Amino acid sequence: MFPEHRPRRLRVTPAMRRLVSETTVRPRQLILPMFVAESADSPRPISSMPGVVQHTRDSLREAAVEAVEAGVGGLMIFGVPGTHDATGSGAVDEQGILNVALRDLRAELGDDTVLMADTCLDEFTDHGHCGVLDAQGRVDNDATLQRYAEMALAQAEAGAHLLGPSGMMDGQVGVIRRALDDADFADIGIFAYSAKYASAFYGPFREAVDSQLKGDRKTYQQDPGNAREALREIELDVAEGADMVMVKPALAYLDVVRAAAETSPVPVGAYNISGEYAMVEAAAAKGWLDRERTVLEVLTSIRRAGADMILTYWAAEAARWLAD
Repeated sequence: MFPEHRPRRLRVTPAMRRLVSETTVRPRQLILPMFVAESADSPRPISSMPGVVQHTRDSLREAAVEAVEAGVGGLMIFGVPGTHDATGSGAVDEQGILNVALRDLRAELGDDTVLMADTCLDEFTDHGHCGVLDAQGRVDNDATLQRYAEMALAQAEAGAHLLGPSGMMDGQVGVIRRALDDADFADIGIFAYSAKYASAFYGPFREAVDSQLKGDRKTYQQDPGNAREALREIELDVAEGADMVMVKPALAYLDVVRAAAETSPVPVGAYNISGEYAMVEAAAAKGWLDRERTVLEVLTSIRRAGADMILTYWAAEAARWLAD
């Protein structure tokens, strides 16, 4: 008796495994999220995200150039203002840290990369929510949309190629699209955070952006148990004019990534978020995991699920590994 089929024949050498590999991760498919802090006079380490920092404007430019030279496909920029207020006014101020940083990077890099901006108010508000609040302290969806339109125009004028509305407000993509088109920014794309879940994995990110949040965002971010709802959100965003859509987080939602990839008519991204990053870094620091192998396996799993691109804090480092 012997096996009639021997799949192991296709695993016998590295060259053979490379030849028949079904899923690849290339540097161009990786997007690096970056933080720039208004009050920083030197890069500030983020304790819960080893290796990630809040940049100064100068260090942001330097790190962005290095990432682009490594081959990453794009940069997603988040601003950390020195002050916060109820309406997130720093988000629409042309001298606000995010808009200034976008102008810096567009002047430095031109069209050599895809420059993306987080189009959301949570980093800028003194209550930490993604929108403005009504008299009862609830997030006012429609009043927030007007702020998003203003923020979108400020980011487009600052040089962003893609805007990333991440607040999960109903109608946000359509309002931003109309505002851009009416202001002659028809070439600026929208990378919609279409399926964004109320996840426990965001904790380190809140340190990274100095979040002022009290409470939670369950009234506007998705319930982790819902998958069909994610597909409805994606369908609505595409109908409103989204050029790309995103699932966030990635690892705990690979089934949603797969479903999105199978149904979306536009490219699908997935955000390998802060908590996912922190878990691997913590285990690797303890010697419990081989760091490089684990990182590449994580990224491969997200690509295998169907993501066309991955936002990941490992983007620049992984790009260098993959280029070797």
